Amino acid sequence: MASSSSRSYKDKDAGVVLSFNGQWVSWSHTVAASLAFLSALVIGSALHYHKIVQNEWYGYPQEWFPSVSATIGDRYPERSIFMLFIAITSGPRFALVGLWYLLTAKPGQTLPKLIGWSGIIRTLTCGGWTYITSTDDHDWHDILMISYIVFTIPWTTGCIALSPPNAKAVKYRKYIAGAFFGTLVPLVYFFIQHKVHRVAGAYTIYAFFEWALIVLDVSFDAVTALDFDSLEITIRDVKGASKGVNHSSVPTAVLEKEKEQATGGVYSAGFRFGEFLDIAADVYHGFVFWSILTSLGVVIWYFPLWHMGISGYEALVMTTISPFLLAIRPLRSFIVSNQRITHLLSLAGLLAYLVKDPVYRLFTVGFGVSMGCLSWAATWYSDSVQPTRLEARILAWTIGLLMSSVAKFAWYTNNPIWPIMHAENGGWNATGLFLAILAALRFTRRGPHQGGNTTEKKSGSSVLSAIGIGGLFFGLHSLLSDTSTMILWVWDGYPIRGPVSNVHGWYTIAAMTAGILIGVLRPGFATSWTAYGLGCIGAAYLTLYEQWRGYYGGLTLAAYLMAIAVPMIGNAAKKSPAATFGLGFLIYNFLVLFHVWVVAYAFVPGGPLVREHTDWIMITMMLALGIGLFDLISQQAKNNNSSKKKVGVIRPVNTHHRKYHFGVLGVLNLLFLSANFLRFPTNDYKPYHAKDRLFTAGIWTIHFSLDNDMWSSEYRMRDLIKEMEVDVIGLLESDLQRVIMGNRDTTQFLAEDLGMYVDYGPGPNKHTWGAALLSKFPIVNSTHHLLPSPVGELAPAIHATLDVYGTLVDVFVFHSGQEEDPEDRRLQSEYLSKLMGSTNRPSVLLSYLVTEPLKGNYNTYVSDVSGMHDVDKTDWDRWCEYILFKGLRRTGYARVSRSTITDTELQVAKFVVPNSEEDSKFAWGVPEDVRDRRVEEHEVPEGWRFPRMFRGEGVRGHRYHVFDEPRYYNF
Repeated sequence: MASSSSRSYKDKDAGVVLSFNGQWVSWSHTVAASLAFLSALVIGSALHYHKIVQNEWYGYPQEWFPSVSATIGDRYPERSIFMLFIAITSGPRFALVGLWYLLTAKPGQTLPKLIGWSGIIRTLTCGGWTYITSTDDHDWHDILMISYIVFTIPWTTGCIALSPPNAKAVKYRKYIAGAFFGTLVPLVYFFIQHKVHRVAGAYTIYAFFEWALIVLDVSFDAVTALDFDSLEITIRDVKGASKGVNHSSVPTAVLEKEKEQATGGVYSAGFRFGEFLDIAADVYHGFVFWSILTSLGVVIWYFPLWHMGISGYEALVMTTISPFLLAIRPLRSFIVSNQRITHLLSLAGLLAYLVKDPVYRLFTVGFGVSMGCLSWAATWYSDSVQPTRLEARILAWTIGLLMSSVAKFAWYTNNPIWPIMHAENGGWNATGLFLAILAALRFTRRGPHQGGNTTEKKSGSSVLSAIGIGGLFFGLHSLLSDTSTMILWVWDGYPIRGPVSNVHGWYTIAAMTAGILIGVLRPGFATSWTAYGLGCIGAAYLTLYEQWRGYYGGLTLAAYLMAIAVPMIGNAAKKSPAATFGLGFLIYNFLVLFHVWVVAYAFVPGGPLVREHTDWIMITMMLALGIGLFDLISQQAKNNNSSKKKVGVIRPVNTHHRKYHFGVLGVLNLLFLSANFLRFPTNDYKPYHAKDRLFTAGIWTIHFSLDNDMWSSEYRMRDLIKEMEVDVIGLLESDLQRVIMGNRDTTQFLAEDLGMYVDYGPGPNKHTWGAALLSKFPIVNSTHHLLPSPVGELAPAIHATLDVYGTLVDVFVFHSGQEEDPEDRRLQSEYLSKLMGSTNRPSVLLSYLVTEPLKGNYNTYVSDVSGMHDVDKTDWDRWCEYILFKGLRRTGYARVSRSTITDTELQVAKFVVPNSEEDSKFAWGVPEDVRDRRVEEHEVPEGWRFPRMFRGEGVRGHRYHVFDEPRYYNF
C-alpha cells in the first residue's frame, strides 16, 4: 500500500519520479473550498455584518445571518479572498474529476465518460456563478447557478452508481446526496416566504439551508478520499479498485444492489447512445402529438368568436375520431404496415403556421390531428403483442404530455409550436417542425410487430374499454395540459391563500411524474379500486374546494390520471383499435363539448340543460374511468383464474427502456424548475408617474387573446399597455382555461413582463368568460362576484382594494351580460351599483356595461347609490366599455384604436390620488360643472399627459380616435 505522504525518488523499472497518495487530491480540494467560503463568512461578518444581513425587505435584527451570495458578493476584501481560494480550488477540482474517471472507467462503458463530462461542466459552471455575482450580471449568475445544480444531479447519482466496492464510501455518498436534495425543499419554501410573502426572518432560515448545501456539496466530493487512497499519482492503481476488486467485508453483490437502489436502477444496465436517441425521439414525437391536439381547440374557437355563435367550423372537433377508419381491414393493414407515412402526415398540424388564411389553417390542423390520432392508435395496436415496446410507446405519449406542459410553462402557457404562434410572438415553429421530422423518422424506423389483419384478442368489452379511454383522454387534456389550470380552479383572490401559477406550478409536474412512476412500477396499485377511490376524492376536492385544499385534491387526481394511463391504454390496445380508440375519441369529444357548453350555454342548442355544471363533467369523467377500470380488472381476474397470467396490465420482461424514460422525466423536471426559477416574481412593481401621485387606469376586452388573423396577441397587447403607461388595467374575456381555448392564461405573461400584480378573477370552474385585474400597485384585498344572471351568461366582477401611494383605492372590474337578456342586465346593474356604493374609499370602475350613455341602466351605475361619476359623460359613442370613478381627481381620458388585436378599443383614464385631507374633501365634494371642465394639454403638468406617439396616424395601427386626441380635465 502506498504511503499517504509525498515521496520523490528514481525508479527505473516503474518510471516513478514523484509519487503521492490520491487522497491528497480530495483533501486539498476540501480544504481549499472550505477556506474560500469560511474566510468570506468570517471576514464579511467582521467588517460588513449589518450590510450582508440586509435584504430587500429587512435588516438586523429581523435578519441576522447572511446568505452565501451576500457573503461572497460585492464587498472588499472578502470577495477577493473568496475568489483567490476558489481559483486555488479549481486545480484539485479538475484533478478530482480526472482521478474519478480513471478509477471508474471500464472497457466498453459509456457511463464513466458521461459522469466525467458532467463533473467538468459542473466545475466550469461553479466558477461561473461564483465569479459572476448577481450584481455583476443577474441573468448569467442565475443561468450558471441553475446549470451547476442541474449537473450536480448526474454527478452525485453517477458517483453512487460507479462507486468502487467500498461500503463506507457508498454509505456516506447515499446519506450526503439524500441530505443535499432534501435540503432543496425547505430552501425553496423559505425563499418563497421571503420573496413572495415578505416574512421577517425567513431569509435568515433560508441562508442556513443555503450554507448547508455548500457544506453537503463539498462533503460529497470529500468522500472520494476513501476511494483515492488506492491510487498513487503517477497514476498507478495499487489496490486494483479500478478492476472491481472488493477490499471491504461487505459482499460485492450486496453493494451493487445497494447502489442500484440508491440510483433507482437508472444506471444499472449501461448506457447506449442509440437507445437514448430512440427514447428522446419517441418522447418528442409524443410532445408533437399533444401540441397538435391541444392547438385544434384554439383554431376552432377563433370562428365562433367572430361569428358570435355557432359557425359550423366546430365540426372539425370530430377529426379525432379517425381511428374508426381502422375498422376497414384493408385500410388498417395498409396503415399499420406504413405507419411512417401517417405519422409524417400528422406533422401538417405543425406546418399550419405557414398558412395565413384562418380557414385553411384550421383545416390543415384538423388534418394533422386526424392523422395523429389514427397513427397513434395504429402504433399501439401493432405493438400490443410486445409488452416492452407497447409500454415504451405509451410512456412516450404520456411523457410527451408532460413535456407539453413544461414547454407551455416556459412560454407563459402558449406552446411555442402551435399554429397561433410565429416568430413575432415568440414561436419556435420552424425549429419545432425540423425536430419533429427527425423524431418521426426515428420513431417509425422499426417495423410493426403485427400486421393489420391480425385478429384481436377477445379480452373483455371494447365498448367499456373505449369509455374508459374517452374519460382518460379528456382528463389528461382538460386538467394536465397546462400546469396553471388546476391552480386557477382554486384561486380566490387576495390576500394569497393558495398556490400561485408561476411559483407552485412544479407541484403539478411532480404529481404527474409520480403518477407515471406508479403506473409503471406499481401497476397493481394503479389499477386497484383503492387508487380509483383516491382519484375520485381528489376530483371532488378540486371541484368543491378552493385554496390549498382544492389543489391537493387536484394533485391527487393528476397522479391518478397519469398512473392509470399506461395500464388502461395497454388494455385498450389489445382490442379492436377502431372500437377502443375511435369510440374513445368520440366520447372524449362529447366531454370536450360538454366542457364548453357549461359556460357557452347561451349560444348553443340545449345549452341551458348543462348550464354551470362543471360538477357533472367531473362526475362523468370519473364514471367513464371507472367503467374502463372495471373492464381492465375483470380481465385480470378472468385471466388469473384461467391461466394465472395477467394480460390486462402490461408486464414487460425487458424493462431496459425505463431508465431512459425516467431519465427524460428527470430532465423535464429540471427544465421546468429552471424555467420556474427564471420566472420567479421579482416584486419590481413601479408605477409610471409616482412623483405626480398619478395612475393610469384602463379597460380592454381582449377577445381571448386571439387577434383578427388568428395569432396569439399577448406581445402586441403588452406593447400597447406599456407604451400607454397603464398602471391599472381590467381585462375582459380573459378566461382561456378550457380545452377549446388551449388552457392558456394571458395574464401571466402580461403581469410578469410588465411588472404588475395580477388577480385572475373568477376561475374557469365559475363558468364566466373572465375578468382579470393587473396593477402596478399592491392588491391588498380582492373578492370575486358572480352577478345575478337568471337567463343569460354569468357576469363576473372583481372588487379589489389597492394600496396607491399609501391611499386605499377600490377598483371594480366588471363584464355585464349580453344585449339579448335585458332583465339580467338590469339585475346586474343594481347589484354592482350597491357594491360600488358599499365603499367610501376612492374608487374606479373598469367595465363592459352594454348600455348607451345617459340612458337605461347607465343611470343605475352612475347614481347616488353607487356614488360614481362618468369619466366623460359627453362621450356619446360608447356602448360597451365605461370607466367610472369617485373620490379621485380625474385628469385625462383617451380612447386608443385596437389595430387588429381584438374587436374592442383600449380606454384609459388618468387620476391623481389626493395626498392630503383637504385635497380628499375637494375630490369628493367638487361641483359637477367644475369636475367636468376640460382644459388644453398645455394647461396640465407634463407628467399628467398621454404619450404623444399615438397622435395622428399613431403607430402599428394604434392611434387616439373618436376625439382624435386625449381629453384633459382640471379642477
